[in-house]
Amino acid sequence: MSGGCLSPAARLAIEGATPSAGRPVALLPDGSTLADIALLYEHPEWCRPLFSALAARGIDYRAIPADGHVIDPADPTPPARLIFNRIAMSSFLREPDHPVFYAQAVLSQWAGAGARILNGAQAMAIDASKARQLALIASLGHAIPATRVVHRRADIVAAAEGLAFPLVVKANIGGSGAGIIRYDSADQLREMAADNMLPDSIDRVWLVQEYVPARGGVITRLETMAGRFLYAIDVDGGGGFDLCPADACLAAPGKQAVRIQAANPGAELIAAAERIAVAAGLDIGGIEVMIDDRDGTPRFYDINGFSNFVANPLDVLGWDPHERLVDWLETLIERVPA
Repeated sequence: MSGGCLSPAARLAIEGATPSAGRPVALLPDGSTLADIALLYEHPEWCRPLFSALAARGIDYRAIPADGHVIDPADPTPPARLIFNRIAMSSFLREPDHPVFYAQAVLSQWAGAGARILNGAQAMAIDASKARQLALIASLGHAIPATRVVHRRADIVAAAEGLAFPLVVKANIGGSGAGIIRYDSADQLREMAADNMLPDSIDRVWLVQEYVPARGGVITRLETMAGRFLYAIDVDGGGGFDLCPADACLAAPGKQAVRIQAANPGAELIAAAERIAVAAGLDIGGIEVMIDDRDGTPRFYDINGFSNFVANPLDVLGWDPHERLVDWLETLIERVPA
């Protein structure tokens, strides 16, 4: 059912993992062992630290690349009792035949087959729509940037009426700062729209949004796990929109310099981020907020289901969040019925 992934024996040999001692062993219909945890992923470099941490603990995991994966809708057997979704929204930047929509169907099928899914189809549906993210955040009573949502390019100029410039037009599905263009005046927006200088959107939905001047040029990303605060970082992208803090992002060719430091956002913002994560059905992920320099209002604007933990965590945080993540995964593995 999972074409493109290694057999348990081959995967264990390559990744260096070993079956976890003391845990009940579940068998597939063909007699092979059901892994303790499976990870559906599309970016090997982003997942390498987690794979290494799992292998170091001797956890029996199965890494399933989305590329080349094939599923039979009639197959009732998931690849593991616990499945961790590691599909990033920015995958469409790396591959036109991206797995964003395919993965939602696969995860839903595996959940229906009885697997526990971390960041499953519900969370991924929120992750894959900035419009849904903002609606959810606003429904909880938290401030967001003033925004209008449209489903046709032809409506973008009209949607800007009543919004203050500068503004940005965003693709509904983004990632790594993609699909965002700033316009400084209504005339510039009209002229550039007439020349078709608007961002593309893979789901044909766009956000027209007031540009929020972030105080100090900094946004704060609060990472959550199991609905609880894990850590926070302040990120200064120098005015750019690509604020990914991970090693693989910071090392990318042509990447604009990003300054990162540990942050203490305070109890109020931490509580808000936890509420947002729970409401989104997010098992693990980041919530992003910026302080509006015009009036001091914290404006939440992004829910990110792929936690690309901070680069150089020992230097920035003094501890490695991957260790906490694997601690939590081990607890979940013990709790998931065989």
